[in-house]
Amino acid sequence: MKFPLYSDLALTRDLPEHRLRRGDLVRLVEHHVAPDGEEGYSAEVLGAKGQTLAVIAVAAGALEELREDEVLSVRALAG
Repeated sequence: MKFPLYSDLALTRDLPEHRLRRGDLVRLVEHHVAPDGEEGYSAEVLGAKGQTLAVIAVAAGALEELREDEVLSVRALAG
């Protein structure tokens, strides 16, 4: 699935290599297509105040759009 750049999305799975968990919020900043054809993105990991904590590469399948019935929560970046 292709998402518009600069949209805010949620992770659909944990990414322990980046200390991230399912549901963490990211903002897409660049679209990539791997040689095998898999779509992916560079995404900013957003902090509670909207600041960029990190920029990661993530597969499109690990992202989902935010829904109207969801609530945002806050946690410390996993250690």
